[in-house]
Amino acid sequence: MTLISKKKINYAISPELRAYLHDYDRETKLPVTYRDLLRHSGSFPLLDRQGRDTLWQTVFYEPSTLVELSADLAKVYALLRTDGDLSFTDHLIADRIDYCQFGNSNPFRVRIVNQLNDNYDYFYVKRADASRVYGLELEHLLSPNRINYLVCGDSLIEEHIAGIPGDDFIRDHLQRPHLNQVRIAKEFVKFNERCFARLLGDMRAYNYVIIATPDFEDEQYRVRAIDFDQQSYEGKKNMYLPQFFKDNRPVVQMCGKLLKAETIRQYQAEERTLIARRVRLERYRLKDLMDVMRRDDVSTPEKTAQLKQELNLHYGTDVFDRCRNMGDVVHQNLKMMLLARPRPY
Repeated sequence: MTLISKKKINYAISPELRAYLHDYDRETKLPVTYRDLLRHSGSFPLLDRQGRDTLWQTVFYEPSTLVELSADLAKVYALLRTDGDLSFTDHLIADRIDYCQFGNSNPFRVRIVNQLNDNYDYFYVKRADASRVYGLELEHLLSPNRINYLVCGDSLIEEHIAGIPGDDFIRDHLQRPHLNQVRIAKEFVKFNERCFARLLGDMRAYNYVIIATPDFEDEQYRVRAIDFDQQSYEGKKNMYLPQFFKDNRPVVQMCGKLLKAETIRQYQAEERTLIARRVRLERYRLKDLMDVMRRDDVSTPEKTAQLKQELNLHYGTDVFDRCRNMGDVVHQNLKMMLLARPRPY
């Protein structure tokens, strides 16, 4: 079983990282910030449709504050979705704001409603953290998923990633008769590979979602990370492998039951090939990001030393001894993953 050591340290965005964000259109001015949303006057628990506690609190504001916030949050949504085209904001309102004290980023979740048809969407306002920004960028560059987010000062705006939360999927869907378990097992192997390649940690079941897409004969699935706080922070190698988390055990057992070792290696090789192609496609942007990350500090010396030692042991090498920080470790591990043959973890 894999355990988080302690709550992660927050790392400020460095001037070099902020310059990178500016160069790639991730930084902008916002009409409302994370600190503005902290001015709420009260809250009450938000329950799901089954009456279970969601760990979110719906917050409320003084009427005059809410009117101003709603208009500004509609503008933030326009910046995120339509590159700042405000012509659509007249019929948009922020009708609910939720707050979560659980986790590192203490996010606000904003529900934006289109008053013309009552359709709604969500986005998140969080405290900006360098680890999370590196995680978002690496997800955007190395995974099959595009990531939409903006940074302003110490505020981070993220779009909502739709899907069935992993813990809900394991509890309510995994044993359904129509589920194609082999395809779920395959996608979990590939997800496991992606996380380890770029050292994305803490993929417990509630930190990823399952996306099901109907196909002409069956369903296709994708496992997609939704939390990036633990990008290359912990010192334990197993922190970066979802297979070692207790709440993922039902899926791991399913993989062991349905997939032979050579099939698992095939899926690992397939995912590494796709990552290598993404690296070639985004090589200039990825180099810019890695250059910044390798000059930054996003973990402690103790955790970095531990991970270097464990990765040396995993690969049967000593090349990680030359790494000065976690940025170097991520860079070296990505190289090793793309060069080495798939092997058991």
